[in-house]
Amino acid sequence: MKQNLVHIALVVKDYDEAIDFYVNKLQFDLVEDTYQPEQDKRWVVVAPPNSTGAAILLARASKPEQLDFIGNQAGGRVFLFLNTDDFWRDYERMRSVGISFVREPKEQDYGWVAVFEDLYGNKWDLLQLNSDHPMAKRINQ
Repeated sequence: MKQNLVHIALVVKDYDEAIDFYVNKLQFDLVEDTYQPEQDKRWVVVAPPNSTGAAILLARASKPEQLDFIGNQAGGRVFLFLNTDDFWRDYERMRSVGISFVREPKEQDYGWVAVFEDLYGNKWDLLQLNSDHPMAKRINQ
């Protein structure tokens, strides 16, 4: 059997401001932006460049109860983990475009990590996993 995690839904306030952040600041690829008239919404998918893993579905809050989850999808915990092949390159570039880091870089036994916030306050780990880490082995297969 072969299965893949394809999308992770991220609740956002506005499609265009979210696209601007993910495409222009994080330098993700805009994979799809399709209007769905029957539901009056857009199917917006972004993904890190050259990645083969799950992509993010930018899902605009469509009900009042969803608004409270914008920026707090994981209850204040780190929610998403972005692995890179060059931690310091990406860390410095992200800082230069105004991305807010709430935990400075630190070398751990699994690799380098720093915590940043997206435009709504969701916390992300920027990672460069050591080559012997189990996930690094999976990514590089």
